[in-house]
Amino acid sequence: MTKADLVEQVSGAIGPGITKKDCALVVDGFLNAVKRALANGDNIEIRGFGTFKLRNRKGRVARNPRTGESVRVPSRTVTVFKPSKHFNSNISKMDDNIDWTSDL
Repeated sequence: MTKADLVEQVSGAIGPGITKKDCALVVDGFLNAVKRALANGDNIEIRGFGTFKLRNRKGRVARNPRTGESVRVPSRTVTVFKPSKHFNSNISKMDDNIDWTSDL
């Protein structure tokens, strides 16, 4: 799903009271707020959906698969998403209702 698809879905959920352009501004505002919060080191918790957090990955020594040479990978900060229990249960319910053989 692209951001344009997300804007389309949100504007469809809201109904005829909002334009797609206005809805795009809302989606952009939300995504920018998430980026700013993570850049400031804050965690983001959306109840019923999940939590975005920053984690530090340790530096390590890896191997270049082409040459076999050892390469030092520095430590870095990564963003992780942990879905809520409610989110996971809804996804598994949706998964149970999908007929995976219909496309075959």
